[in-house]
Parts: sequence; structure tokens; C-alpha cells
Amino acid sequence: MSATHKLLHLVKFRCLWTNVRRKVTTWSPVGAAFNVKPLKRLELFEKNVGLFGVPELSCPAGFQVATQTALRNTELLLHRVCCSPPGLETVQCFDQLSDGLCKVADLADFIKVAHPDPAYREAAEKTCIEIGTVVEKLNTNVELCKSLKNLLDNPKAVAELDPDTKRVAELFMFDFEISGIHLDDKLRKEAVALHVKLLDLSNEFLIGSHVPNRIAKSAIPEHLQVHFASEGSFIQIGGLHADSPDDLLTFISILINPYEFLFLRKLLTGKMSSRKTAKDFQMMREMKKKLNPRNAELMPWDHPFLSGVLRAERYNIEPSLYSPYFSLGACMEGLNNLFSQLYGVSLMSEHPGAGEVWSEDVRKLAVVHETEGLLGYIYCDFFQRRDKPHQDCHFTIRGGRWCQETDQYQLPVVVLMLSLPHPTKSAPTLLTPGMMENLFHEMGHAMHSMLGRTRYQHVTGTRCATDFAEVPSILMEYFATDYRVISQFARHYETGQPLPESMVTRLCESKKVCGAADTQLQIFYAALDQIYHSQPHNRSTTEILKEMQEKFYGLPYIPNTAWQLRFSHLIGYGAKYYSYLMSRAVASMVWKQCFVQDPLNREMGERYRREMLAHGGAKEPMLMVEGKYKCFSYDFTAFFLIRN
Repeated sequence: MSATHKLLHLVKFRCLWTNVRRKVTTWSPVGAAFNVKPLKRLELFEKNVGLFGVPELSCPAGFQVATQTALRNTELLLHRVCCSPPGLETVQCFDQLSDGLCKVADLADFIKVAHPDPAYREAAEKTCIEIGTVVEKLNTNVELCKSLKNLLDNPKAVAELDPDTKRVAELFMFDFEISGIHLDDKLRKEAVALHVKLLDLSNEFLIGSHVPNRIAKSAIPEHLQVHFASEGSFIQIGGLHADSPDDLLTFISILINPYEFLFLRKLLTGKMSSRKTAKDFQMMREMKKKLNPRNAELMPWDHPFLSGVLRAERYNIEPSLYSPYFSLGACMEGLNNLFSQLYGVSLMSEHPGAGEVWSEDVRKLAVVHETEGLLGYIYCDFFQRRDKPHQDCHFTIRGGRWCQETDQYQLPVVVLMLSLPHPTKSAPTLLTPGMMENLFHEMGHAMHSMLGRTRYQHVTGTRCATDFAEVPSILMEYFATDYRVISQFARHYETGQPLPESMVTRLCESKKVCGAADTQLQIFYAALDQIYHSQPHNRSTTEILKEMQEKFYGLPYIPNTAWQLRFSHLIGYGAKYYSYLMSRAVASMVWKQCFVQDPLNREMGERYRREMLAHGGAKEPMLMVEGKYKCFSYDFTAFFLIRN
């Protein structure tokens, strides 16, 4: 390093810590990286490395280059797998074929919703459609299927496969079967066309579920118009505004959007705990009457706000009392400490190269194990910006796998997307308890991807059974509310004082308030999702919503509303939204069995990683959780019967 570069490096380093020292001086490097705005650097003389370090993606046109390269490699692998004798190489070729397409499609799938530049989003969307079409054709390719069937129908060849390879082969065959490989030529072509159309409609619905409604100002009370963006004589209504004390504001946000309704209609062509739920609803009614005597009728959209008010009133858990202790940097420091103690893993902040990230406030973390070295990368897209979806998400950009061609492990790359406020000149980003739990939840997904060490990318990390995918993330919510964990990082950003244990106790107790109603709401979501995807219906999705809401929820449907148009989980989780309830039950039992006595137990952390996280989808979830792999002794067979 030259003397000039050394001086610049020291100036930057000193500037960073001068900023931090105005508040608390004990942030670790990863904490400081999230509590201080990154210093801008001149990139005039730096080579653009492309998005995520992919050289072709230094400009929007690069997506077409990457797509064509992936498709050429697909043709070569297709020929190779169809000509190879049945055996291990067959499955390896299938996984290489899948990996080559996924590395481009998954990256594009993220960029099409997250990049601030419309040109990048448009190019990425074209890539998603093009590769998605190819995948649908491959899933009904008779010769390709025949090569796999020849392997699985050969007892001698199957006997020579290790369990992971056999499972991956069976999963690929399942993909063929659900795509209609058994149909005749004519019907198979129709199936491909339908799947391609489904991809287009799914994409339109997902985009529409986040796009604001455009409604004439004359239809909205003037005092509410200030809450929405203005566009001439129209206003743009985005988000659900579920936490607003004005129930009319929430009602407006779920007014029917005919355009989006059309896509959902094309796309989709027993009460539990009733006594406790009714008691919760009665508490909400009483609170609403107290707050708004002139309009005391309980509406479906009142649930999030009123349950929050009840919790705050009973336990004095106003979020503003907690936020000063939950700066984003402190929370990231807490996660770093937790992973270090449980798994021997550290989060290390890295400065991305020129053109590597899509926004200057994206942070890059290297995940490093104390003996195994670099495990992968997490890109943290945490802050609000215009046109960014207001949804907390985990995206797999590149899956991990063992590469026979390079004799190395392909490191996983993921993105965590949140919608947090930006830090200010006087304070870092401060999180509410709910935001902090969401951060821990999404980081649970990320570590599932990072700690997995599967042989095949087809089953890497979160690419597992849907009803198991949420277990690691929901388990992280238990760590986020345990004082033994919280006490290690929650301290006031100005004074350095730790968060009192009594405040954490109150927060945990408050979660029990309206718990039955919260569970009932999830049951309603799951039932609605099942009905929508069960069979063709000769009535509108809103009519079905009304029936399911009255049957499974307990609060009446309100005319001219269409909440389902904002239910983006209908895509991806289609017919599997019940997984959240199942995963919560499993995570609860795992917590009680393994971590409730000591949430920082390294031996149990290693065991949890070794027996569950490391396998991704390569092991049957029921067997992992049930105890076949000597991790947990509970019998979860009943939980997983619905899948089989």
C-alpha cells in the first residue's frame, strides 16, 4: 500500500470512529458498519465488477449475455446426460444443469423487484421469463426424463448411490411428474404452455400486490389524502397501513383493484380456539369503543392495531421505549455474538466492489467459520427507498454445492431485504421490537443457507420442504426474545445503558395478549390459500374470501374490499401457507428440547447445525426432526402427514 493510500485509509478509518464516538464507543466492526452511513468513495478508476461480482452484469444488456451463456451450457449438459449410462454422473449432470439455470434466474428474480434502475428491472424480468420457459420445457423433455428413469428403474445402479444422491434423483423425477411428463405429446405441449402462462401471471400478480392502487382524490376524504402520494387528480395507495389508528385509512388500502383482481382470478382459475378467540375479539371491541365511541364496530383491519394497543396498555411496551436500545448496529452485533457462540461463525463487513451492489446503502457481509474459513456472503439491503417492495424477504442468489468440475465448494450467496428507516445525523437506525424480531427471523433463513453444506444445489439451504423451511427462521425469534441473548447487545445508543430485564419480561408477556386471535388469523390465511388452490371455482376470489373469513376467522367480510390482492404468499407458497403454523409448532419444540436451558450452548448449536441445518433439503425433514439423526426425540410424524 502506498503512503498516500495508507493516509487515505487512516483518514477514512478515523472518520468512521469519530462519528461513532459521539455516541457509544464499543461497537464492533460489524456493529459500526450498520450504525454509520458508509463513506462515499470515488469509483472513477475502479473496474466495474458487475452485480454480485458477475462481470456480465455491469450493465442491463449483460442479462441477455448471461442468459445465452446459461442456455448454451444447458444444451451441452442436456446432450451429456442423455448419452451417459445410468449412475452417479446422471444425477451430477442434472444438478449442474439446474445450477447453471438457477444462478442466472435466481439473481434476475431478485433484481427485477429490487434494483432502482428500471432498465435493470426490465432486463432481469425478460431473463426470468426466458429461463422460466426453458425450465418448463425441460420438465417435460421425454429424453431427459428417460435418462433419469433408466437410473431409478435399475436396482443395481440405485444401490450404488449414496442416500443424498438417491433423494435428489427422486426429487428431480417428482418435478417431471408434476409437470405432466406422463401425458401424450399434445397434452404435454399444452401443459408447457399453461405453465409458461402461469409464470407470467404469477409475475404480474406479485408485482401488482406491491404496486400502489391509483384512486381518484374525489373518492377519498381530504384529511386522509396526506397519507398517500399525490399524482394530479389521483392518489397512489400503497401498503396495508395495518398499524394506523385510523381504520378508514386501512379500509382504503384494501379497496378492490379491478386490474389486480383480474390477474388473481386468472391465476387461481372447522374453527379452532373459538372460545379464546371470541374473548380476544371482545377485548378489541372494548378497546375500540374506548378509542372511537362513534365507530365502535370491530373491523377485520382493526386486529393488528388494536392488539398492539392492548399489549402496550397492559404491559407498557410502547415501541419508542425500546427502540433506543435496538439500534441496527447493536442488533447486528448481537447476531454476530450469537452465531459466534453457537456455531463458531463470524459476520465480517466487506466493502463491495464498484458496481457490485444495486444501491449505495447495501452492506456486504462475509460469513466466516473459525476453522472452516469462508462459508458464503450475505448482502443486506435493509433500508427504505423508492419503488422498493415493503416486505421482509430472503433471496437465494447462488446455492451452495460441491463442484466436481473444480473440486471446490460453490459458496452460497443470499440477500436479506428489509424496509428500515435510514440513520440520521443524530441517531442510527432504531428498531422497534417487531423490527428486531423480523431481522432475527430473516437472518435465520440466511444462516440456513450459509451453514448448509450439501453436495447438490438442488437441495441447498432453504431449498427444502416448504413446511420445514420456516423452522430455522422462527426458531431465531425465540433467541430474539430471550433476555440471556438480548442482554448481550441491547444497550442505549446514547448512554450505553443495557436494556432492563423487566422490560424484556413485559415484552414476552405481552405476546400472550390476543394470541388466540392471532393464531385464528393464520388459520384463516392457511384455509383460504388451500381453497383457492384446491380446484377450479365458478365464483370470484372475493366471494370465496367472504365465505372463508366468516367460517375460519370470526370477523365479517366488508363489501368492496379485496385483501387477497395484497396476499403475495399466494405465489410461491401456493397451497402451502399452512407451513407457517406447522413450522411454528416444530420450532417451539426444538427450542424447548435444545435451547431453553441455555440459548448459547455451543455443543447444542453444533449439534443443531450438524443434524439439521447442514442438510438443507437433502434429508427428509420428518426424519431429521423425529430423531432418526439423533438430534431430537420428539415424534413429529403427525405434523408431516399432510405433506405425504
